[in-house]
Parts: sequence; structure tokens; C-alpha cells
Amino acid sequence: MDKIRYRLIHLHRIKGIGRKTIREFLRFDPTLKKIYEMSIKDLHLHFAIPMKKAQHFYSTLRNDEQKNLLLQDLKKYKIVTIVDELYPTMLRTIKDAPLVLYTLGDFRLLKKEPALAVIGTRKPSSEAKAKLEYMVKPLLREKWTIVSGMAKGIDGFAHQLALEYEAKTIAVLGGGFEYIYPKEHITLFKEIVNKGLVISEYPPDTKPAKYHFPERNRIISGLTFGTLVIEAMEKSGTMITVEQALDQGRDVFAVPGSPLVAQTKGCHLLIQDGAKLTQHANDIREDWLAKKYGYYKNNEVY
Repeated sequence: MDKIRYRLIHLHRIKGIGRKTIREFLRFDPTLKKIYEMSIKDLHLHFAIPMKKAQHFYSTLRNDEQKNLLLQDLKKYKIVTIVDELYPTMLRTIKDAPLVLYTLGDFRLLKKEPALAVIGTRKPSSEAKAKLEYMVKPLLREKWTIVSGMAKGIDGFAHQLALEYEAKTIAVLGGGFEYIYPKEHITLFKEIVNKGLVISEYPPDTKPAKYHFPERNRIISGLTFGTLVIEAMEKSGTMITVEQALDQGRDVFAVPGSPLVAQTKGCHLLIQDGAKLTQHANDIREDWLAKKYGYYKNNEVY
């Protein structure tokens, strides 16, 4: 298994070869050993990799500098792959599950339940913090894990609130650990590493890219049973995360607000489309109990 996971991590780091191709490699040979033995022509013919990409892949596969960087990262970070027992069960079931996760902090949180994704706009209203505290505080007192994306606005508020109440939180990044974004959250990043968990499917030396953020959103929703939207603009990254949560069969909770506030329009649209109108932590907790145990409890969260 160690050799398989090493090969998987190694292949995952080669630019120009995506997750779809690596999945084809795994179907062709679950040990991935044969991939290292194939010629450029074989790679081109078997996997329909364009000849130029096949040549690049072949040479990078044999690059000692790349191998040395990987060995350094294996010592520095806990790396979890889809072939490991530690890989989160819920995440394994989603479409296009990440093949490799780099982690800093308490990696055991990957399997801790219950976990709730808390997301929202990067430009929250003046009421956003109060809404967040009202909805999430009761769950934090019960030691729920809060998952978010460490972005400005609601994401940052959610992580900070979890840390304040000594609950656990997981931040899912849109780049590698060597390029923290936004820069003003470097202190928050360090605090989450010390008291929670930070994860990324991107190697540590990967700079954040615009397309990374929609990609990472599937992990935020995929790690949790449900996604709570505090505030959202009508068209935003938050709505993309919600689409992915729904596609994954996860619950979506939306907090209503004034129709005069732009940051609540997304939530109202979600409620119209079937998201659960959420007025109290019990609305979330009851759904979790029903999902986990098949019944509701009437006792309230205090």
C-alpha cells in the first residue's frame, strides 16, 4: 500500500495530467506500477494522451528533483490519499472525489462527526456576525466541527467563532500551504493549524488560481452532511458550493433576512428552490439526527 500511495501522490503532482486520467491509470492498474514502465507511445495510445503531453509526463515521471520534493513533503505534511483508510468516508462518495489531500493539524478531524459547512459572501452585511453566532453557537457548544474555505467574510467569521468556543474547524484551501490566500488570514491559518485542521488537494508549492476555488468548494460540502448559508449574493461562489452540495445529495440550510439587503437575496432564492429555511440551530440538529439515526428528537439545543 505504501508504494501505491507514493505513486498516486507522485502522479497527482505532475502538471498536465488531471484527476480523470489518473483514475484511468488506477482502473488500468490499481498498483500504478505499470504506468512507470510504459513508453511515451504506450501512454499516448492507451490513454489518448496527446503526444506532447505524453512526452512531458514521461520525462517528469523520471525527474529526480520532483521525487526529492515529494520526499520532503511526505516528511513535512500528513498526506492522505483515496486508497488510505483515513480518507473521509463521506468525501469518498462524491463525484470527482479528490485523490490526494495535504493536511496540516489534526488529520483525525477528517472523520469527526457531526460536521457542518458554513459559507457565505465575502462582503457580509452588518448583521452577518450576529446571524452566524445565533445559528452556530449552540452547535459549537456541542462540539460540532465547522468546515469552511478560510475566505474573507463569512468563512473567516465561521472559523474564528469555532476557535473562540474551542470547537474544531477545518479550512479547505484553494492553493498550496506555501501560498496562503488571502494574506490577511495568515494568522488565522496558523491558529487553525494549531487547533484544528487545514487541508488542500493542491501540492504545497501551488499558487492559488481562480478555477481552484470552485474546485475546492466540492470538498467543503463533501466533508459534511449539510451546508449552512448565512448570507449570499444572487450570483456568487457561495451559490456554486450550494449547487455542488445538492449534487452530492447533502442538505442545504439558508438563513432568511431583509429583502432590502443584497446579501440575503441568494438565501431567499435557495429557500424558494427548496433549501431549508433555517431560524435556529435546532433546524440543523434535527436534520442531522434524522439523517444519522432515522428519527427526530424534540429536545432543544441550549
